[in-house]
Amino acid sequence: MNRSRTALPRNVIVLSLVSLFTDASSEMIYPLIPAFLATVLGASAMSVGAIEGTAEAVASLLKVVSGTWSDRLSRRKPLIVAGYALASIVRPLIGLAQAASQVFAIRVTDRIGKGLRTAPRDALIADSVVPEIRGRAYGFHRAADHAGAVLGPLVAFALLQMAGFTMRTVFLLAAIPAALAVITLVIGLREVPRDLSAPPTNPQAASEQSRLPRRFYAYLGILALFTLGNSTDAFLLLRAQSLGVSLAQLPLLWAFLHVVKMSTSAPGGALSDRLGRRPLIIAGWAVYALVYYGFARAETSLHAWLLFGSYGIFFGLTEGVEKAMVADLVGAGARGRAFGWFHLTIGLTALPASILFGAIWDRLGPAMAFGFGAACSILAAALLLVFGSVRRA
Repeated sequence: MNRSRTALPRNVIVLSLVSLFTDASSEMIYPLIPAFLATVLGASAMSVGAIEGTAEAVASLLKVVSGTWSDRLSRRKPLIVAGYALASIVRPLIGLAQAASQVFAIRVTDRIGKGLRTAPRDALIADSVVPEIRGRAYGFHRAADHAGAVLGPLVAFALLQMAGFTMRTVFLLAAIPAALAVITLVIGLREVPRDLSAPPTNPQAASEQSRLPRRFYAYLGILALFTLGNSTDAFLLLRAQSLGVSLAQLPLLWAFLHVVKMSTSAPGGALSDRLGRRPLIIAGWAVYALVYYGFARAETSLHAWLLFGSYGIFFGLTEGVEKAMVADLVGAGARGRAFGWFHLTIGLTALPASILFGAIWDRLGPAMAFGFGAACSILAAALLLVFGSVRRA
């Protein structure tokens, strides 16, 4: 294959750097939010689930709209820039919050920014690469994202443990990498030319490129079932605390998780280019079920560290691969809309998943909650096993 066709293009590199800076900012904050809500603001476990689940649901609703807009417009960059800029401005304001309701409003606004940018960004990555390296491109982007998620918690740990800063100060300082992300995006990202005004020479082919096939909707249904048992990771952090992981160690634990994610995402995506998307996703969901079963049975802080590492493997096998499978199933004319529906399905299911998980935790204990998540994963993997091979669109 021509080397120029297999090299990752400029847009993939730029968007990967932007995700690195953005996640460095976000993950200076996210691992501390459950403890901040529970210990500083006095929120319950169900409240934590409701805040995170609602925020993700709002983001997912906007992903369909922004993805559809980006298909119809000649440019995807304005939506991507607007989304990153909005989130970068409001996210550090959690450091000023005095009530859980204020954290809720900030998280929702942050996720609105994510909703504006995500589907156009994922579609632009697909627009920028050839199908033969699609899995590797998404895997590389996720690896850079996780690299930022390693850096952020390490900075937070240093600020908390070594500099003696408060959680509120750490939240405010997260504005620095967020600003770097927006600057990199504005300067470095390029549009991929798409002539939307030219009449199609083959109407039947044009229709095939612009519609969402039934197999895509079936795939979304299976993803929804899996996501029903995939609640916010805030519960994993709460579980780690209950197993003896200290507040100061939570950012380190979170960084360790993302080291594993970073190490496995690019290889996982590249492997899916050779073996197919479905086997990698099934394997990842099986790992997820084992990890959640482990969290249900864990007894020590060492167990928490081992389970977080295994949890990172699940992400490496599935995150980029699930997106590549979306691009495989739909034509170029519907990519933005398809990624919008993909993220909408995950986000809307995440709301009841997080609330349900929190309710089971509060009433029956964490073991039953994690057992429910494992059961949903096993059932979804079984359905995907009979889904059939995927043909590239």
